[in-house]
Amino acid sequence: MSAPVSDDPLVRVDVTRTKDEEFTAFVQDAGPYLYKTALFLSGDPHRAEELVQATFERSYRSWHKARAGEPRAYARRILLNLRIDGWRRTRHEVTSDAVPAGSVAGPADGVAVRDEVMRALSQLPVAQRRVVVLRHLLDLTAEQTAQELGIPLGTVKSANARGIARLRDIFEEGAR
Repeated sequence: MSAPVSDDPLVRVDVTRTKDEEFTAFVQDAGPYLYKTALFLSGDPHRAEELVQATFERSYRSWHKARAGEPRAYARRILLNLRIDGWRRTRHEVTSDAVPAGSVAGPADGVAVRDEVMRALSQLPVAQRRVVVLRHLLDLTAEQTAQELGIPLGTVKSANARGIARLRDIFEEGAR
């Protein structure tokens, strides 16, 4: 739909997209970001794809709420909740030590580094991995991370410090 066109050079044209068109554009824009997030959280490309699909399905069902705010943040929250629910159900984490080359999109020279980071992250306890991924790979503040995970700020800070210290140890062990 568009507003009537006039001879005025500053004509305002409002284009209204359908819900499906809006959501399709959102999926194309946010898909790679959500997949990387899911991959870092799960450590398994197949599980990451499942998480992203479930995230899109839930986001679509509540699209009116998601588009009213920040849709990417809304979807990220759904993704985190789905992953946390999975951790709660299983009470243990099973990740692959061998992340397939190229499973995280990027330049060829960065694939080895990304794979090494994925393997190192898979060695962290679940709580530390969640915090490290959100803080350092998704660039959320400590306060945003606490809010996303629903945990106290002090817990975020201590889990982050322990996680980073453990990652340093892992990388130093690998360098020897």
